[in-house]
Amino acid sequence: MNLRQLFTEIASGWEQAKNEQFTGHPIATLLRQDLIKAIEKKLQSPTKFLIKASAGAGNWADVPWLSILNPAITESTQSGIYPVYLFRSDGSGIYLSLGFGTTELKKQYGTAQAKQKAEELRNSIRGSDNRLKDWDQKVDLRSSTTLGKSYEWASAGAKFYPLDNMPDEVTLTYDLKELLDIYADVYLETNQHSKQVVSNAQVLPKPFLLLAGISGTGKTRFVREQAKTSKQFSETYCLTSVRPDWHEPSDLLGYISRLTQNGSAEYITTDVLDFIAKAWRAIADSGLNVEVRDSDELGERLVVAGEHDALEQVLPYWLCLDEMNLAPVEQYFADYLSVLETREWTWTGDSFSYSSDALLKPATIKAVANKEKLREALGFGSAEDGKYNELWALICQYGLGIPFNFLVAGTVNMDETTHGFSRKVIDRALSFDFGEFFPNDYADFFTPTNRNKRLSYPIWSNASKTDLANTFDVDGTKTVAFLSAVNAVLKNTPFELAFRALNELLLAVASSQPQDDLTLKAVWDDFMMCKVLPRIEGDEDKLVGQSQHNILEALLKVLEEQLAGAWENGRPDLYREKLDPEGETITVDCRSKKKLSWMNDQLVRGFTSFWP
Repeated sequence: MNLRQLFTEIASGWEQAKNEQFTGHPIATLLRQDLIKAIEKKLQSPTKFLIKASAGAGNWADVPWLSILNPAITESTQSGIYPVYLFRSDGSGIYLSLGFGTTELKKQYGTAQAKQKAEELRNSIRGSDNRLKDWDQKVDLRSSTTLGKSYEWASAGAKFYPLDNMPDEVTLTYDLKELLDIYADVYLETNQHSKQVVSNAQVLPKPFLLLAGISGTGKTRFVREQAKTSKQFSETYCLTSVRPDWHEPSDLLGYISRLTQNGSAEYITTDVLDFIAKAWRAIADSGLNVEVRDSDELGERLVVAGEHDALEQVLPYWLCLDEMNLAPVEQYFADYLSVLETREWTWTGDSFSYSSDALLKPATIKAVANKEKLREALGFGSAEDGKYNELWALICQYGLGIPFNFLVAGTVNMDETTHGFSRKVIDRALSFDFGEFFPNDYADFFTPTNRNKRLSYPIWSNASKTDLANTFDVDGTKTVAFLSAVNAVLKNTPFELAFRALNELLLAVASSQPQDDLTLKAVWDDFMMCKVLPRIEGDEDKLVGQSQHNILEALLKVLEEQLAGAWENGRPDLYREKLDPEGETITVDCRSKKKLSWMNDQLVRGFTSFWP
């Protein structure tokens, strides 16, 4: 179908489609696939543009759209300027608009000032190009939603195509090419704001890190430096020193007290709970939808929904639990460890939804006598200012879960004053031997030659072949074969791996997106270091496998075969890069090779473990 046929088909079917099931609907497919292909055919150099379309994220949007982005200006519809097709909410017509992203403007200036800023930008753009005098200044999408209405004032010029009088293909093509010519010549003041604040970051497969190493290696500083990369350090960083007398979740997340004047229930918050609430506010401020959805398996749940582009504007929020194992982690961290496993990401094309169980249960909130006081304590403002009224109402009804942008990093020292970790903790964390991943090189003290890569939150919870499609292991068979070989050594020992380990290894591959054999093997090597070896500890009797051989030596043999090439010649470092030349890959020896040899040497003394 050509442009005219597709516009007519989508617009005429839009109102009816919104009353039908969203997933797999042909109208959504026409917009996301067929229309994108038709637009690409009209472009002289389609590879120079990013074409994105949305009919909604899990649910129908009120105003569907298709945008044509120039990566030199912006790669996100949240900011910058771009041509966009906007379909009226009632399907009565379509606008071709020179629009600009409102999310960053609203975040920068607030909604009222953002509209004023948008008017200034519109006047500036129209004043700089006479061709726009033939394009309308007004857009009427007949939308009842805040997002839909924002598209109306975020336009420098538009042309309307009514459904009952759709122009011919020649006119539609001419208008598109003219707007693309205008687009190529426009300089927008907000270009400086169009950067992707979380782009080029190393996506973590898990949001919970254990940083283990000797005292003074910079573990706490590492977390601070990660938060500083956001340029909003005070907003995105929280340091909490763990006390030796912490023994229950209330030490971390707060509790209900009745020590009030009239004996009514009052919730005593903590810095950690306040920080979790702050991360939720950042999600709400980003323009993502926080809403209730009903699923057959789980019933009604609070979910965050949106487009992949929007995630680039949501910063990671770093909680540093300093000296985390001064108290028994399994006790004070129990609630978080349990809820952590309920995080669920669902992707449909570029649209996602995210949910988790509640840390602060709705029944607990319900029991509080003065909910307004709790609301203000958590930073959600007051009913009078109204900014977070809808979000707070949802939290009261469904609880406060783990926000997807919330990362926990615990610093760990292993000595006679600290506690060890059970497998419940280790299995839910990424354990970094800090000295191996981020070594202290005295030669770099005054003039560093490398830097740590920026880390960001996970965007998957359950691996699928779709997530691996653009990696060197397109269907996951190489990774499954690798872990099967490793698990054969661990069979019938306390260290045997289950489905969770396979899922997390596949997530690590999806997160790193390796494009060659050595990088894929680097992911495997780091997985051994972060997830497999931390589980292994004991004496010679405990470390005997089913072949009656030392499993450490058996693992060395298996890994030598599975990591061939990297085992002898090194592999790329996934967490650090060179400063000169900037961004160049660092090659390091296989970390698991050195660690296994060290653990095997420790075993000669009667007992071994992963922890330094």
